Amino acid sequence: MASIREVLAVNLKTYRRRSGLSQDRLAELADISPQYLATVETCRKFPTPEVLDRLAVALDIETHLLFEVAATPAEALERLHQSIVTDIKQVVREAVKETVTEALHKTK
Repeated sequence: MASIREVLAVNLKTYRRRSGLSQDRLAELADISPQYLATVETCRKFPTPEVLDRLAVALDIETHLLFEVAATPAEALERLHQSIVTDIKQVVREAVKETVTEALHKTK
């Protein structure tokens, strides 16, 4: 069974990516340092209740969702699937943005 730090780290990273936020941006929205957020996402630190609330507000979720554990393998697989889809969307979005920017520069 995963520790509470591991559950928090996975969920925090999943919700952050799902929201399309970088660590820097989420840290800014939650009024914490990006380095501190990185230590939470890697299970090295555990935030105070106040910081947990600020992270949840920044992610537009209820705080308790940061500790949600998938009850079945199917739910865990669905969460993984959603995380992968979110990552792919973000990569495609960035690639399209770069392509459009390059195309605009070539037409000038």
